Amino acid sequence: MPRHANTRGRIIQAASKLFYAEGIGRVSVDAIAEKAGITKRTLYYHFESKDDLVAAYLDARDQPNLKLMASWFAGAEGGAAEKVAAIFASLARNARHPKWKGCGFLRTTAELAALPGHPAVKIGARHKSAFASWLADELELAGYNNPQALARQILLLLDGAFSASLVHRDASWFEEAGHAAHALVNGHPRKHEDQQSQA
Repeated sequence: MPRHANTRGRIIQAASKLFYAEGIGRVSVDAIAEKAGITKRTLYYHFESKDDLVAAYLDARDQPNLKLMASWFAGAEGGAAEKVAAIFASLARNARHPKWKGCGFLRTTAELAALPGHPAVKIGARHKSAFASWLADELELAGYNNPQALARQILLLLDGAFSASLVHRDASWFEEAGHAAHALVNGHPRKHEDQQSQA
């Protein structure tokens, strides 16, 4: 790996740990440079501003988080309802870790609520949309009607569980939301059901 890319990666890794643990507002550029083992000047060589670094932090979380959700879904036994519930169960396990601080995308967006055009906010929106789009594709393959709407409803439960579990410091909110998501998927009409009703 080129030295330039390696240094940039170290900066993002250091920023990610600090931003996730403490929030973007409480972390200074000096603290990130110190944790990365570089000078502040070197940091600014790779990132024009702290805003650029915040965006890079979320961008680095995007694909790994989506792949992790997909792996939980794919690895679960049963139908779509059980696979969706497995995502919530896995998040409940993660939320019981002492270093868990909630959804980095939601927390960052909340901190930047007055700046809707901020690149990090756009990355957060893209991440949530990508999750809903991926899940809609899976639900369509499973034969569900209007999979886009169903996926968005599940995302609402997911983000609600992220918020409630963080506010209450109680991972069981993910489990309750998982039960609701399971029931939601089970009760949603499927294409073959429509065909049988028309027969």
